[in-house]
Amino acid sequence: MAHEFMPVNGIYSYHSLEMRYDLSMKFQLVADQVRQDILAGRWPVGSRLPTEQELLRTHQVSLNTVRRALDVLVKEGLVERRQGSGTFVRAVPPNGARRPRFVGVVVPTTGHIYAGVIEGIESVAATAGVRVVLASSEYNLGQEAARMRELLDMGVDGLLLVPNLHRVDQPNDYVNQLRALPVPYVLVERRLPNPPPDDPTRYVCTNHVGGVHLAVRHLVELGHERLGYLGQLHSSTADTVVTGFERAITHFSLPRVASAIQREDSWPTDQLAAYAQTCIAEGVTAVFSLSDRDATRLLPLARQAGLSVPDRLSVIAYNDDVAELAEVPLTTISRPAAEIGRLAADSLLRQIQQGPDAPIQQIHIQPRLLVRESCAPVPAKALLG
Repeated sequence: MAHEFMPVNGIYSYHSLEMRYDLSMKFQLVADQVRQDILAGRWPVGSRLPTEQELLRTHQVSLNTVRRALDVLVKEGLVERRQGSGTFVRAVPPNGARRPRFVGVVVPTTGHIYAGVIEGIESVAATAGVRVVLASSEYNLGQEAARMRELLDMGVDGLLLVPNLHRVDQPNDYVNQLRALPVPYVLVERRLPNPPPDDPTRYVCTNHVGGVHLAVRHLVELGHERLGYLGQLHSSTADTVVTGFERAITHFSLPRVASAIQREDSWPTDQLAAYAQTCIAEGVTAVFSLSDRDATRLLPLARQAGLSVPDRLSVIAYNDDVAELAEVPLTTISRPAAEIGRLAADSLLRQIQQGPDAPIQQIHIQPRLLVRESCAPVPAKALLG
């Protein structure tokens, strides 16, 4: 589905969601208002609600919308329909019980994996009749703080946050400071790098270490032993993924080819070409790349150096942004973006509705291996040494 974002001072209102919200979720708004009126004592227990005709005129909605709103309250046990008499209040909702109407989402960018995360958030929010207000920090800590303040000023009921933890010196302190937020929040694709055993932070994120292990296992099953690592220094997953790679080669008792385990801020063409030469010199038969974009750029340079993919060199990437478009479609570890968004939104809505009694959820999702054409069994020459 195509997304439209309406920018206002760096805040993006999720236009596609608002349209569905206005057209098909008005019954939730009517149910919310009637519930609040009951809570405020406008209609005490035992009293009869206004007729359906009166409610539709008051809220300027259709008869079907009013009936759907009352169905919600009947299911909640707050009201009951009496044949021929009308709808009567059965109970008063607990103090503070309410449906959230707005949730704020702060992402570093609306592209790449976060487009899928937003899709997942939207699907849960739309079902619940909740409006999503989206903000981008553009990987800037100052903007991140400003966007959160603006969302809080707008009166959001909760926050889904993708903080730039890789850009702060003390990520544990940064996350601990979030506990002072006046609304519930859930971290998305982020967690403390070294959390204490009783860490109370709610989060939903990819099991990055598990994903790298899955990739290395695939290469080992194809007979590869001498693996290279093409990584980055300062991306949000850089440290976690390289740690996963080191653990995996240890687990599978593979030799550590130190000169072929390289990390850079960026990979210009000349350095990628030099890396291909390192793979030749070190007898590397497979490369794991943190970025599918870097891996895509490596392929023609490896071919020019005599390492055709996958005949002479297998390549597997961690992300799946452009992997399928490479000159040889890349095998990748694909992060479950939409599911991450769905679970994070569900966790936040549960926290808003249940308050302090909501369970602390810390969810790790295993990514998937997508096998394409860039990996093959280790070349016979390599097996012979």
